Amino acid sequence: MHNGRKKDSCDRSVTNNPAFENERMFVLPQGSHLLSLMTILRDANTNSTLFAETTERVGDQLIAAAESTNVVSPTGTTYEGIRHMTPVCGVSILRAGASLENAMRRGYTGPLSFGKILIQRDEETCLPTLFYSKFPPNIASQKVIILEPMVATGGSACAAIDVITEKGVPEENIMFVNILASRRGVKSLFNRFPGIRLVTAAVDEDLTSNNHINPGLGDFGDRFYGTNDP
Repeated sequence: MHNGRKKDSCDRSVTNNPAFENERMFVLPQGSHLLSLMTILRDANTNSTLFAETTERVGDQLIAAAESTNVVSPTGTTYEGIRHMTPVCGVSILRAGASLENAMRRGYTGPLSFGKILIQRDEETCLPTLFYSKFPPNIASQKVIILEPMVATGGSACAAIDVITEKGVPEENIMFVNILASRRGVKSLFNRFPGIRLVTAAVDEDLTSNNHINPGLGDFGDRFYGTNDP
């Protein structure tokens, strides 16, 4: 687990405060390469082409972290490695979650399938509504990696996990892969589902009055798909 510098009450940027994390959460090490990529994503002047390319590069790091597994060597030493044997279902929360599917396909060479969930948040009430879901028939016997770039309040994320657990998937078999989360969103996830795992590139401290991540990076789907470009 990576430990970042101590934050003061006036610092509202990315946090890796170990008091905030738990053993089922992993924040990517905040090295210069990752921070340079996150700066591109956060920059309001980044066009959709560069935004999408940068998302792919951050996604590769997230999927690599999600695949790690610890084994014990013959000398009794713990070794962190990769094992692509378990059937995995990548579940995209549409539409933004689909942006991480290519990274999933590149990074996981074991048995892989995909599911889809369409959940939309009411901008006035901030409550999520499920419109559509489609999963492989054997999802209950698979590890599930939920793909969702942004977690603000955690409402849509929790709604998606509800749908997946209703299909018979245990919490312990669910991992949430995320580019940017808010402190509140992470707390909501683990309060509702303490057994899941979370892999994220960054955690921001605040939400705006409209429950958008602050400082954040704007509307991820609009920026990735270019629907906000002139």
